[in-house]
Amino acid sequence: MLPSVIPFPDIDPALFTITLGGFEFALRWYALAYIVGLVLGWRMIVWLVRRDHLWPGNMRPMTPEQPEEMLTWMTLGVVLGGRTGYVLFYDFWTFMGNPIEIFMVWKGGMSFHGGFLGVIIATILYTRAKKIPLLQAGDAIALAAPTGLLFGRLANFINAELYGRPTDVWWAMQFPLPNPVTGDRDWSRLTEPRHPSQLYEAALEGVLLFLVMWGLVLFAGWLKRPGGLIGVFFIGYGSARFFVEYFRQWDPQLSEMVATYGVTMGQVLSLPMIFIGIAFVVVSRRRPVPA
Repeated sequence: MLPSVIPFPDIDPALFTITLGGFEFALRWYALAYIVGLVLGWRMIVWLVRRDHLWPGNMRPMTPEQPEEMLTWMTLGVVLGGRTGYVLFYDFWTFMGNPIEIFMVWKGGMSFHGGFLGVIIATILYTRAKKIPLLQAGDAIALAAPTGLLFGRLANFINAELYGRPTDVWWAMQFPLPNPVTGDRDWSRLTEPRHPSQLYEAALEGVLLFLVMWGLVLFAGWLKRPGGLIGVFFIGYGSARFFVEYFRQWDPQLSEMVATYGVTMGQVLSLPMIFIGIAFVVVSRRRPVPA
């Protein structure tokens, strides 16, 4: 007998669909999450750079116009890095067997850690080109990142993807599986009750990390010591992801790794983030606050 479960909400993965001349265009919640996260992140950075008193020596690191340019670089970094990371870290040999599928991004398959690395590379290139202090730009981006994570995890939940492991907790959910022919969600094919791990990640990586980081900026002056907020983000995301991986269902192609070593790929990739974050925080806190 199945334990009681909370019904999974029947939300169409597509916000709307338009058909023109035999071609179908759909705006999906997942795409909208990327757009909203990037736009909100841009506006947050603009808000920050307009407040000189938050920065070292009361000097903003960039003009209010430059975050818009940086957004374009970051968007490319997220998309290219996210897809490349998924191919390399999660399903390399399958993609090598059929390389054309690497470009079929509409079928899903994005890695946060790969997208994050893509953003780092894009930020380094942009700040060098514009002679912007790298650590200060990184702190601003780190402050904006939890908002994008929040919307992205909510979109994962709406898509009924990246759900958790089987459980008997009272808030367990049965997620609809995709139809093997059409690919649409099939309400006659449901998972066993599972953790809604997407919501766990939204709460920890999105809401909690956002509140902690902005509290440090507004009430403790952490932007005045460059690199500290980068470290807090590394520690916060890495710790949250490592913890939630105990509840999140691993990718089926990684089952042998989990069975052999007892850890998931998400945990393996998150541990270095935590240690790097600690190093950033320690170094930044040793720096004197400019007058």
